[in-house]
Amino acid sequence: MTRESQAAVIAGVPVDTRHWIGGERVASGETFTDISPIDGSVIGEIARGTATEAAAAVAAAKAAFPGWAATPRSERARILHAIAEGVEKRIEELAIVETTDNGALLRSHRSGVMPRVAHNFRFFADWLLKLEQEDFETRGHTNHVSWDPAGPCVLITPWNAPLMLATWKVAPALAAGNTVVLKPAEWSPLTASLLADIAAEAGLPAGVLNVVQGYGSEVGDALTSHPDVRRISFTGSVATAQRIAASAAANLTPLSLELGGKSPLLVFADADLDLAVELAVEQYDNAGQVCLAATRILVEETVAEEFTRRFVDKVSQLKQGDPRDQATDIGPTIHPRQLEKIDGFVQRALEVGARSVVGGHPKERLYYAPTLLTGVAQTSEIVQEEVFGPVLTLQTFTSEEEAVRLANGTRFGLAATVATSSPARAERVTAQLVAGTVWVNCFFVRDLKAPFGGSRQSGVGREGGTWSFDFYCDVKNTVTAPNGWKHHG
Repeated sequence: MTRESQAAVIAGVPVDTRHWIGGERVASGETFTDISPIDGSVIGEIARGTATEAAAAVAAAKAAFPGWAATPRSERARILHAIAEGVEKRIEELAIVETTDNGALLRSHRSGVMPRVAHNFRFFADWLLKLEQEDFETRGHTNHVSWDPAGPCVLITPWNAPLMLATWKVAPALAAGNTVVLKPAEWSPLTASLLADIAAEAGLPAGVLNVVQGYGSEVGDALTSHPDVRRISFTGSVATAQRIAASAAANLTPLSLELGGKSPLLVFADADLDLAVELAVEQYDNAGQVCLAATRILVEETVAEEFTRRFVDKVSQLKQGDPRDQATDIGPTIHPRQLEKIDGFVQRALEVGARSVVGGHPKERLYYAPTLLTGVAQTSEIVQEEVFGPVLTLQTFTSEEEAVRLANGTRFGLAATVATSSPARAERVTAQLVAGTVWVNCFFVRDLKAPFGGSRQSGVGREGGTWSFDFYCDVKNTVTAPNGWKHHG
């Protein structure tokens, strides 16, 4: 693969590595290298955008906006359904490309992630068609609420679930009548390029969806500070979100931020321990690179020993290796820098007294052993900061009050999971937890109708269902006087 190449080929699937701006492929003078976390091999050279490409993409989105905003809802919905059909026809291609690019399990991409990508488009297309509110009266005056398209949207997405999280934003933004500039993560850029192809084939007009690749902050800064951008949605770290918020402040551009998590799993003594262990082990999904992961396991003291024994036994049965292997349970971390970050957290914790019950070390290449640490203080770095890897901590509690205090004892509030057999306890505890989503005796059950987002430093705003349209639209109320139609001619 040379620097001049404009495509990467993965298992026979060609992926254009240039930007997609205004309905055309656009090269850059510079490129950056995309590597596979599976084996460290070079996938291809990706067009490295600058402020020039960012400005061109926003200009294309701005030019396309009036036509797309004026497109009838039924036609916008039809095109979104056509995009969904295009995704469904290419599930196998999308799955192998994304697995190669970010190291997540191929079996999960085939059976769950890519079908969910198609569902994202279908859901918001259908929701658009039923997004109505009855008029209501105020002292004889008629109020009419409408959802007007806001304008060009900048969507910045993470590397851990690239296409699913991108389309979670792209689909409602397009359904609302907006145009989009999508900036995918530099460590997993490829399926965003395939999405551009699929959207064009589905008949999405030129400039309605633009994809700009970037390395570092240059493209992101240029996009988030642009005065023609009307909405910014970002999923990623708190530190990056703070930079985006500062960049957007000059234009007062509305933000939706889904940020880090340090979510708890509360296991009470009356819980089904086998279920609780299953829930805990599930937190290693995607090598722990999941923002919602319940990385802090809080177990009632009287069952902690038995819980730990069953947990260790369950983890010993996991197979870690090549994510393309159907039998693999845990794949690699995405990048050498991420592996170094994960191990740094673990080694610092061990140095100050934590004990590694399982794991606690890297394996070959980018594979990090599933890890559980005990003997950790609530104020310690490993408990307070997001590791974003296959690393869990275990703490014990003796009362509901202590469990809630520990659960809420970080700066985050993205999610929480509760394991108990008592409906009354579940109601009491969940009412006190600071979290955008709480699961009781389950994990990662998501409905697009439900609001999604975080509390505290885990985010700003909610998306999903009507909440997405509230964000991606300028919601307007028109009030008409009862006698406003008298003839004055």
